[in-house]
Amino acid sequence: MRGTFYGLLILAGIFLFTDIREMSRANTSLPGDLPIDAPVLPPALTDGGPQAPPVAPESSPQVLRQPMRFELLPGGVLMAEGSIDLGAADRFAAEIETRGEYVTTVALNSPGGSVEDALSMSSLIREKGLSTQVKAKALCASSCPLVFAGGAVREAQKDAVVGVHQVYSAERQQLSAAQAVSAAQRTTARVTRHLEQMGVSSALWIKALETPPDRLYYLTPEEMAEFKLTTAGTSKKTSG
Repeated sequence: MRGTFYGLLILAGIFLFTDIREMSRANTSLPGDLPIDAPVLPPALTDGGPQAPPVAPESSPQVLRQPMRFELLPGGVLMAEGSIDLGAADRFAAEIETRGEYVTTVALNSPGGSVEDALSMSSLIREKGLSTQVKAKALCASSCPLVFAGGAVREAQKDAVVGVHQVYSAERQQLSAAQAVSAAQRTTARVTRHLEQMGVSSALWIKALETPPDRLYYLTPEEMAEFKLTTAGTSKKTSG
């Protein structure tokens, strides 16, 4: 386990250093400096070329770009939809505080966003013993799978779109190469520890590290099962 952990840290540094070097040669902006109208769902990089997602998400980009909002649905399902903006974790905690006794499952439909908020949401989901779900034709990408990993029971329905890529920050252009690598390694360490605590294989994050921030690596149902991102069994809510 320790070898895998240090291996991920080294990979984070190598991939980020390579990204910075290549973009410097091309005289382009850093990955975090993406245009505001960048697609919510970037193409996957398969065999050296872009490819559309395996299934088109049902929600429009306009819906997915909105700050995350929450809606209590029948059957104890709390829908969490939209981008994981700064402050999403606080709003989620308030929602659970208010409606927690009615909630058994958190259904996700999000293109990702703040890693800090995603980790906080994930930890609270596990603390409360809630299940997580990505419904058919719903999207869970970028940092959203970190939230998904918090579920005591985790289900990705058929045709759910789940993808990962490298973490990026709009502040990277203000950092030196050494500072950017250090920041990426710290984030990788936090994410790796969190995934292992949630019972998810840290090998999942290798797929993220290998995928540039303007692309997505789409996980197959077989890969999600292999990485233990999805679980088998019946959803159970524990007290807490």
